[in-house]
Amino acid sequence: MPSEFSFINQIRQRATTGANNLILGIGDDAAIWREHEGRERLISTDLLIEDVHFKLDYTSLACLGHKALAVSLSDIAAMGGRPEFALLSLGLPKSKLADLNWQDFFDGYFSLAQKYGVALIGGDTSASPDKVVIDSVVIGTCASGKAIRRSGAKMGEAIYVTGRLGASAMGLELLQRGERLPTQSPDKKAEAIRAHLQPEPRVKFGENLGTLGLATALMDVSDGLAQDLSHICEESGVDAVLEYDVLPIAPSVRELAGTIDKAFSFAISGGEDYELLFTANPEAEAALKKCASECALEITRIGEIMARQNPQEGPRIFLRRNGRVDLLSITGYDHFRA
Repeated sequence: MPSEFSFINQIRQRATTGANNLILGIGDDAAIWREHEGRERLISTDLLIEDVHFKLDYTSLACLGHKALAVSLSDIAAMGGRPEFALLSLGLPKSKLADLNWQDFFDGYFSLAQKYGVALIGGDTSASPDKVVIDSVVIGTCASGKAIRRSGAKMGEAIYVTGRLGASAMGLELLQRGERLPTQSPDKKAEAIRAHLQPEPRVKFGENLGTLGLATALMDVSDGLAQDLSHICEESGVDAVLEYDVLPIAPSVRELAGTIDKAFSFAISGGEDYELLFTANPEAEAALKKCASECALEITRIGEIMARQNPQEGPRIFLRRNGRVDLLSITGYDHFRA
């Protein structure tokens, strides 16, 4: 079993040292980077805990390394920023440190970091009693005043989402049933499972939204579309209405869910899609579609922002279906109720 310091040294040898504005990375008590005038820093952290966020019996270490970084990259994209640096802390049980090849974890981690030009500049390691604990921090940047918050949505604006929804939740259900990611002949089950194990953060599109100033409110879909939209509505002091017929449901979900209502449930309430949910002036739609096309993404207009009907209550989301508009039950993932 490697010592803690030899383990850290293996990571250090793989970490990028030539990142833009990085003066000192791993090896001292703190990293050092050169700041830009006229820029703002974005910092996000995510905690992944074994048997809460992942299970090692169906998650390969390479997939786990990828996801550990992806979820934090998605947070920076959800602010309209560009990720630059990362910090990673690991709590590893001694038995799992000895029995598992953790270089596979870093294969997945550094492959995604390289794709988006992110430098790992530090972190920490510790033994843990019996579960793997991962703390992922990503530091990004945006022009001063350009960060897109959840609080900017206004009445009459359109609601958009990138990509297709529900595949990650469908993949998790398949994994819990005993399905595993096949190495050959990928099918709809494999698509859904991969969406859960290896989500693709919308980094470039998020950065472009911030640079171009096209979105008024923005966040990523991590806890379910309805719940995450309710966060935008809460911070913006508005309500919203969604269109049932246009919600972009992932093809794997349509095929595997069994019924259209169950497929809709996966798309509206399933978490960990890591698509971007945002509001914008409807007049910006052509520019938004051009921006999405340049990032090889599709976007769908799924609803509209409404005035808050009762300022004394929390936000409400409505669903328009078959000519009726009904209050939508807001459900999604909650760590303390799961």
